[in-house]
Amino acid sequence: MNLLPFTIYLSFAGAGLALVAGQRSAATARMVALLTAATAWGLTLYAAAGFTPSASVLTLINLPWIPQMGINYHLAVDGISLTLLVLTGLAATAGVLFSWNIEERTGEFFAFYLALIGGVYGVFLSADAFLFFVFYEIAIVPKYFLIANWGSTNRQYGAMKLALYSFAGSALVLAGLLWIYATGHAAGFGLTQLAQAVTSLSHTEQVMIFALIFTGFAVLAGMFPFHTWAPTGHVAAPTGASMLLAGVVMKLGAYGCLRVAMGLIPAGLTYWQPVIAWLAVAGIIYAGLVALVQNDFKFVIGYSSVSHMGFVLLGLAAANPQAAAGAVLQMFSHGVIAGLLFAVVGRMVYERTHTRQLEALRKIPLHRLMPFATVVFVVAGLASMGMPGFSGFPAELTILSGTWQVSKIWAVSAALGVLIAAAFTLRVMQISFFGQVSPASEAPLDATHYTPITWAERTGAILLLTATLLIGLQPDLLLNWIVPSLHSPLLQAIWHGGTP
Repeated sequence: MNLLPFTIYLSFAGAGLALVAGQRSAATARMVALLTAATAWGLTLYAAAGFTPSASVLTLINLPWIPQMGINYHLAVDGISLTLLVLTGLAATAGVLFSWNIEERTGEFFAFYLALIGGVYGVFLSADAFLFFVFYEIAIVPKYFLIANWGSTNRQYGAMKLALYSFAGSALVLAGLLWIYATGHAAGFGLTQLAQAVTSLSHTEQVMIFALIFTGFAVLAGMFPFHTWAPTGHVAAPTGASMLLAGVVMKLGAYGCLRVAMGLIPAGLTYWQPVIAWLAVAGIIYAGLVALVQNDFKFVIGYSSVSHMGFVLLGLAAANPQAAAGAVLQMFSHGVIAGLLFAVVGRMVYERTHTRQLEALRKIPLHRLMPFATVVFVVAGLASMGMPGFSGFPAELTILSGTWQVSKIWAVSAALGVLIAAAFTLRVMQISFFGQVSPASEAPLDATHYTPITWAERTGAILLLTATLLIGLQPDLLLNWIVPSLHSPLLQAIWHGGTP
């Protein structure tokens, strides 16, 4: 476990090395990035192999940083954060493999990429709210440059919209944290210290502070109606960045909602619970319906991502241990599946056909020209639909069954989203990969017209497919970590309506 902080340091060091290596050759920068991402992922797997599930949070490092304000460099881990650390390592490694084609300023690309990953690791390991916020901001900045410099469709607009929404959310979070610290006379910014300070605040103040912090984080989680940055950002981003954006960056928002907003102010959750739940349901259904009518392949996956993140927010809003466990499992599942879908659409299909328009793809027999990409998308699509045997099934089932115990109408309404997901997934699968080719516009069936699927793409796809299949068949591998952590002292009050 003591090696986990090195995931942060290794990622930032790798970013610097990739920048320098890129001045020598693009190939060297790629190898530095792959070795860095894979090694950090290996550290998370090594820690996971020796992890003993419990309700306690294991402190890794706790050193004074800004003593005058009680701010510490405090890193800790539990089953929830470990689940997301493993996801981060997997998504980062697969993302490097699917970014193997980057030729322009390769060193700079991977420097920003690994800096983002270092920030993500830092967020999931932080036990001090101020340190959490610092790493959160570090993770946001590289996203802008990755999209603005290496993106495609409306990349400047997509990058700026993502940055503005992210920083607006961050401002709300910072305002809420400072309110607790100043008004509650907190001894420091440790999560436990802030939770103690909250108890001295009035109920009205707790309700208002919760709204600030939860909303600030929920913006990055893609909560309706603040979700519009997500599809735009996904479409504009290069493939590797899309995979990170959907795979781990949106999870930062959901993790902040659980660990910070709900953990610190459970009474605020009790007050706002119906509003959050209905916004989550609205996001599930609305984003699914929008995906159903899109003609841009990547926009379909972008809105699909928002819809599936709605299940995460619903699981958290239910304030039920079972639903919350499903929400964390869905974070992992969605990170893997969404990353895989973006990889197929953005790298395997778009880079070879130079179009994402479904009507254009309908005329290309992709199932014959790209059989590997077809198989991967069909399997990933089934996983996204929540088919048994894949990680999406136990995740969504756990969320819906836990939510049913709290509100049947929320569960039934959200279940409509599963049907809508099946509809838009089957539609895009049929049109893009199995479309009818008209004789007048039949595309050439010579497979050599398209670049063969590379070893890097095959390796990345197999890693992600293995993960969704493994967790689909053995969800207890993660649930055995997650469930005990939901009963830690800091989160226990959530399940009792704000009363420890």
